[in-house]
Amino acid sequence: MPFLLRDIVAGGLSLAVVRLYGRAKHMPGREMQIKTARIAVIGFGPRGLGALEALSQRLTGTDGRIQIDIYDPGPHPGAGPNFAPSEPAYCLLNIPNRDIAIRPPKGSRVGHFTEWQDRAVDPDSFPSRAEMGRYLMARREDLFARGFTKTGVTCRVIPAPVARITPEGAGWRVQSESGAEAPYDEVLLTLGQPPAEPDAQWADWQEHAGRREAEVAQAYPAAKLRARAAAWQSKHVAIRGLGLSTYDVLRGLTLAQGGRFDAAGYHASGREPCRILPFSLNGQPPFPKPQAAAFDALFNPTSEETAGFSKAATAAVNAGPEAAPSLISDALLPVVARILAPQNVRVTEIADWLEVEWSDPGTQEQLPPMKALRHGIELAAGEVAPSIGYTLGQVWRKWQDTWRAAFNSRDASPQTAKRLIDFDEGLKRYSYGPPLASARELLALIDAGLVDLSFATNPEITNSAQGWTLQAQGHAAEVSVIVDAVLPAPNLSSISAPPLPDLISQGLLSSLSSDLAAATAPDGTLRARDGRPVTGLCLLGRLALGSVTAVDSLHDCFGQSADRWAQGVIDRLSV
Repeated sequence: MPFLLRDIVAGGLSLAVVRLYGRAKHMPGREMQIKTARIAVIGFGPRGLGALEALSQRLTGTDGRIQIDIYDPGPHPGAGPNFAPSEPAYCLLNIPNRDIAIRPPKGSRVGHFTEWQDRAVDPDSFPSRAEMGRYLMARREDLFARGFTKTGVTCRVIPAPVARITPEGAGWRVQSESGAEAPYDEVLLTLGQPPAEPDAQWADWQEHAGRREAEVAQAYPAAKLRARAAAWQSKHVAIRGLGLSTYDVLRGLTLAQGGRFDAAGYHASGREPCRILPFSLNGQPPFPKPQAAAFDALFNPTSEETAGFSKAATAAVNAGPEAAPSLISDALLPVVARILAPQNVRVTEIADWLEVEWSDPGTQEQLPPMKALRHGIELAAGEVAPSIGYTLGQVWRKWQDTWRAAFNSRDASPQTAKRLIDFDEGLKRYSYGPPLASARELLALIDAGLVDLSFATNPEITNSAQGWTLQAQGHAAEVSVIVDAVLPAPNLSSISAPPLPDLISQGLLSSLSSDLAAATAPDGTLRARDGRPVTGLCLLGRLALGSVTAVDSLHDCFGQSADRWAQGVIDRLSV
């Protein structure tokens, strides 16, 4: 039995072989031809889907035969675990319907996200990740049925993890964990965030929990956490992290246990934990996004301002680390000054804020956690005048596509990349904020006495007989459960899942610097330890942070990075 069929039968899935024939760019006056080729895609969530959609638009005019093999053991190809349709409906995107712009490929019958849904959509509401997952799977089915339909190419899903990738001649050999092997001309890694070794703190807590009647748990899969939380009634639970994932955890501990929210607040079911203690290094909850479209429009840059920012961002990426910040700030200053002009905010105040942000990103908020939460709610609801930071963050959010286009298509020096990445990551407390409704739910849980932010700011945590003791500002609390809601940093050295550690040991995958993730070219081609391009071996996504920016956005999966990879494949395979 051929290895591909053997892998799929062993995995218990039926094999769908689909013929494909897409559309490709070529030089004017030249016919493009592609030799017989084999392409492997390792990991098939939204980024893998976006890459294949981009490739399908370029595969045309060839007499060669192309085989695409997709290696992914997950049950939801095209959606991946983060957007699994099986996840609870209370896990929300942090993008309102009005801002979702994941454009379907040409010829798709699925349409845009809001068009695909079979009901009226509130443009200001935030859809669930499961709903987005169902949409992505519809896009995948349409791609396989229509985008890849004509003679020339076959596409297969192999439900097996990849154990090893090694050079073979001018191409690559991929070995699955079942032992099956095959050669490929091109290999694309779209792995999202693979399992990583736990940091020292979490490893210690895991070991301690194993010796006591205490528990540690992960925020995701949310359905698994919801089931475990059913046994935590009357327990004291801590949550490591105060970012977007924390809101999903809170709903899993409350709403999913039978509680409900209404205009009067939170109504407990009696099945919730006794007390929930979220904490983080700075104790600052992220700022919610503007609630209404009319208020959100206040932060829209003009087309002229966007064009100016595009030029400034391009110059900053090409500049040294000392010059880059001023180029970005000079483009931001007039936009923020225009928006805040009715408040008589001086340009020097905005410049001072930016200077501090560049020198120490993400540290300017000093309000106590409860006051910070209330202030963020007031800002997002338009109940108070926008602050400098909030305004900057919303403008930066609206320039994310422009920012990615400037940064990702060029090779910044590691030093420049580090400064620019830190600035972008720091502004995420504004630009990647949760829905306003989520922040209000957190406040309602606090008012109901279930959640306590007294230990939110970097508490001292020690092991105890019951589990752990949290101490802050002279107060102490005992917890017997800790939930981890912190996404691991894209640190290559901590990745434990194949095939990445082996690629690192071969010198084929290397970090851009000690502070950044994988070194890649603009089309995703890996750069080896010695800096040379590793032709035909590509990586897209957050594991390339530093070579690319703003990678945690769903929009990035279907943007120019996917286009550049697809065009690179065509260019390398064209005769």
